[in-house]
Amino acid sequence: MLQSSRHLSRVPHGMTFTLPDNLRSQLAIVAAAECYDEKGDYGALAAGGRIEAGKYTRENLTIIFDWKTGGRGRSRLTKNTDEEIADALTVAPHAQTDRIAMAPLCGLHGVAVPVASAILTATYPEKFTIIDFRALETLGVRRRDQRFDLENYLAYLSFCRSTASRYRVALRDLDRALWQTSRNKSSRG
Repeated sequence: MLQSSRHLSRVPHGMTFTLPDNLRSQLAIVAAAECYDEKGDYGALAAGGRIEAGKYTRENLTIIFDWKTGGRGRSRLTKNTDEEIADALTVAPHAQTDRIAMAPLCGLHGVAVPVASAILTATYPEKFTIIDFRALETLGVRRRDQRFDLENYLAYLSFCRSTASRYRVALRDLDRALWQTSRNKSSRG
């Protein structure tokens, strides 16, 4: 069961999310998000917008896949037919639960939970967020303890939604702030 306090959540598989002190205000989250270079997001968010508009294509999926993975593993996507891709992209947005929204996407070759979270985020940035090693690192999850399974994603998504709501920031801004905080830390050494 997810147990939470004001800034801490534990997931059944052992990951604990702790919002760092330097992100415990609306202003701090927005400031960190503004440091994020979002130019690289434009193509993926545009592809997500096309998916939301009913263009369930391999091209749109590939753009988002490349955004999340840097193109690593793209050949696995070729194992999916255009019909399978269209089906998964059609079904996911109509799901009644987050778990079911993820399921058809994770059923595609080459799409695991992190990529599925990126697809949903690019398509519905106000509702979903990306699970990523950098964001988890910012929340105090050591790399060796990071698990990218569906249960951990759902707990992470719940934590991020409640944190974004608590600090009155957009979910996408929280995601950018978490990612950028990790990036800043790693570039300082």
